[in-house]
Amino acid sequence: MEVSNESANKKPKRLTSVVWNHFERVRKADICYAVCVHCNKRLSGSSNSGTTHLRNHLMRCLKRSNCDVSQLLAAKRRKKETTLSLPNVNYDEGQRKDEYIKPTVIKYDQEQRKDEVISLGSSRFDQERSQLDLARMIILHGYPLTMVEHVGFKLFVKNLQPLFEFLPNTSIELSCVDIYGKEKAKVYEMINRLQGRINLSIEMWSSPENTEYLCLTAHYIDEDWKLQKKILNFVTLDSSHTEDMLSEVIIKCLMEWDIECKLFAMTFDDCSVDDDIVLRIKERISQNRPLLSNGQLFDVRSAAHALNCIVQDAMEALREVTQKIRGSVRYVKSSQVTHGKFNEISQQVGITGQKNLVLDSPVHWNSTYFMLETALEYKGAFSLLQEHDPAYTSALTDREWEWSSSITSYLKLFVEITNVFSGNKCTTANIYFPEICDVHIQLIEWCKSTDDFLSSTALKMKAKFDKYWSKCSLALAVAAILDPRFKMKLVEYYYSQIYGSTALDRIKEVSDGIKELFNAYSICSTLVDQGSALPGNSLPSTSTDSRDRLKGFDKFLHETSQTQSVASDLDKYLEEPVFPRNCDFNILNWWKVHRPRYPILSMMARDVLGTPMSTVAPELAFNTGGRVLDCHRSSLNPDTRQALICARDWLRGEPEEHNPSSAVTLYLEAS
Repeated sequence: MEVSNESANKKPKRLTSVVWNHFERVRKADICYAVCVHCNKRLSGSSNSGTTHLRNHLMRCLKRSNCDVSQLLAAKRRKKETTLSLPNVNYDEGQRKDEYIKPTVIKYDQEQRKDEVISLGSSRFDQERSQLDLARMIILHGYPLTMVEHVGFKLFVKNLQPLFEFLPNTSIELSCVDIYGKEKAKVYEMINRLQGRINLSIEMWSSPENTEYLCLTAHYIDEDWKLQKKILNFVTLDSSHTEDMLSEVIIKCLMEWDIECKLFAMTFDDCSVDDDIVLRIKERISQNRPLLSNGQLFDVRSAAHALNCIVQDAMEALREVTQKIRGSVRYVKSSQVTHGKFNEISQQVGITGQKNLVLDSPVHWNSTYFMLETALEYKGAFSLLQEHDPAYTSALTDREWEWSSSITSYLKLFVEITNVFSGNKCTTANIYFPEICDVHIQLIEWCKSTDDFLSSTALKMKAKFDKYWSKCSLALAVAAILDPRFKMKLVEYYYSQIYGSTALDRIKEVSDGIKELFNAYSICSTLVDQGSALPGNSLPSTSTDSRDRLKGFDKFLHETSQTQSVASDLDKYLEEPVFPRNCDFNILNWWKVHRPRYPILSMMARDVLGTPMSTVAPELAFNTGGRVLDCHRSSLNPDTRQALICARDWLRGEPEEHNPSSAVTLYLEAS
């Protein structure tokens, strides 16, 4: 068998890469070097080393020399174009500017390695890292997972980084779920490390397909006295989840996060939630902590939802009159001729109002208020329009105008109060009591109307309010007392107007309630000092335990041998003068500063003030359509849906004080 000499006589392979136009190959002994002709830097020139390291150096080096590196980029693109098929898109690479754009150093993730700085052409490409960055982007901004298959997205990434390997949306979905798992572990550790207790809000969502969801959010005040919240679960309720099973779903979520012993209060978004559901949760929770004042401090209902329900009674009572006003406004705005004639009539009757007539949006009740308010200013013009224009058939009677005026004054109060709730940057529980008391007082007055229509409407509104008040009045009052600007004085002021001759009895109920709560915290503090309880765990339980039959004795000992110093913590706070009221007052900062002075009371204040008295996001405050998930999220499987919604909330991680909007509002359908 003959052996060819061709391989032995073969000439050295010609250096075909464009990189070698900028390097000189030098051999010393058995080692080859590649010397940059621009900066004389020496790099490995061995044939086994490839040219990637040379290309990376050259791109950096050439940028300092302000030279063109388009040939190097083009070489990379040619390798990738064979694996990516895109429709013909007009794109002129010659339009790229040659001048060097200084990259911005971005601090993106705490887990980012210190030696990795995002810059143009200087960092080594990492496919796995890029895939996770893409998943984070989708989570943070609520983008649909299918965006990774969009042609425009692929073209953008192809021109930005040709080395990126495109993956199906299922792979990105797995990356999102992986991020969710890692972030969940962090949130779990943080929540269970809290010294204070957790307040939980429970909200119902729906989808265009009429699927229902349960959103559980933890609210708390952290060690730096900042109001925080974290979405814990976004559960999809299928047809098997009947209403009586809702309590089991909630309890399961609590046990998943190990916070059933740390709960202080639960806020439900709907005042009509079945009491049996709440009772079953109370019974489970009471095994680990006592329910003070028959659970009134535990079972809270959303104030904004309560006001919305009351408003609907007023809107329904005025529905026929509102339709006439809506028709009148629509008629005036139907043509320029009609509008011009209406303006002339307005001037004739002396109306100089600067407001323009507006039509309302049926799903935003405040817009109906603005329509009614504006129409009332043009009452005289509408009355005269009927005489000048036979085609106008939506005229109101004098009685209907009176009803409109009264109901609009009702709505004005609710608009103002809802704006207070939704416009406050730090919605601690103390802000609600005075506003809700004003509603109570006004409802009492409205019920005294001599007009049967107005009095019957007010009675319906008050019936709903009374149901809310019976559940939440104590929690509202206790939170107001822990505001150093108010203390017991605010309760005395409002209760004297609301209850009249029975006010003293009602005030005593509130006083007894806050003392009972304070005593429970005092006992817990004593047990912590003795090492028999951990801070942040359940309040002292009255249940028997076979392993320690003297638990009840601890409580008895505390109650019968309290020192004056411990008992005077609450008394000292209440006896001191109230703090002056001012618009810049920050109650959390006040308690942070005065924590050493009131060690036990400050523990109680942190848990009470962190109770979410309302669960409506600011942009939904006047919405009557409920919370509806968008089609992108509702089409996902339940686990992925929960992962995306929860992870987005966790990755943002901004304090509630600086980010008052609901973390999941980007997933709402446009109304």
